[in-house]
Amino acid sequence: MRTSRTSSSLPETRFELDRFLSLVRESPRSALLLDYDGTLAPFTIDRGKAFPYPGVVPCLQEIMASGRTRLVVITGRDARDAVKLLGIHPAPEVWGSHGLQRLKADGACQMPAIDEAARQALSEAAKLLERLNVQCLAEFKPGGIAVHWRALAGARAAQIREQVLRGWFPIAQQAQLSVLEFDGGVEIRLSDFDKGDAVRVLLREMGPDVPVAYLGDDTTDEHAFEALTARGLTVLVRPEWRQTAAQLWLKPPQGLLDFLERWGQQPGRRGEVCDDNQLQPMGGR
Repeated sequence: MRTSRTSSSLPETRFELDRFLSLVRESPRSALLLDYDGTLAPFTIDRGKAFPYPGVVPCLQEIMASGRTRLVVITGRDARDAVKLLGIHPAPEVWGSHGLQRLKADGACQMPAIDEAARQALSEAAKLLERLNVQCLAEFKPGGIAVHWRALAGARAAQIREQVLRGWFPIAQQAQLSVLEFDGGVEIRLSDFDKGDAVRVLLREMGPDVPVAYLGDDTTDEHAFEALTARGLTVLVRPEWRQTAAQLWLKPPQGLLDFLERWGQQPGRRGEVCDDNQLQPMGGR
């Protein structure tokens, strides 16, 4: 589905969303794939307090309780941290570290082995942060290190970005790691998997006839959007529009809540379409 961003395209967009959600209601199985930070939860300076928007958790619990939807969170965080912040019991499946780490609903955790060269490179990357005196901005997680500068003034953030990238690129090249920029930071990580790879694995597991949607906000979610192109629904969730491969744009929190509430409706019930101010038509990149 490709639509322009003009208001005249909105009825077509609403029709496409209605049609997709009808498939969800009619199908015995569906899958809802969700990014965490910026999508289910607002960004906060204290990442340990980035709890979901009010109302999100009850919606997700209702969706899971139906037994009809496979709910999966795909996040840049450590998967265990996302589970704690979500506070859903039983917890959904979570793919952490942008797809490197898979924490299943039964608690089993899968993670590729980290070879000695990669370990040494990540150690060198951490030492660089100490030399720059920015280790307080670092997030250490399985298979990678992220630096977050969202809370800093523009000039200071730009300085840190330049210093970290200049120091990390040679380290990454030597050990075949990836340097991944995201909204408000940068990460050095194993190159094995990204969010798009996680989506492709899930699609293979579910088969071709299951309605699938992915909701995300960041540039790191573009891999997931692209992996789901022509196979499911892709939705950008953020207050302001940006260029994206997603098919729809929802403004949180209300647009997100409207979408989740409609997804959770039982078969045979038809809800109101999302408000025009919350659902926006999108064009591909």
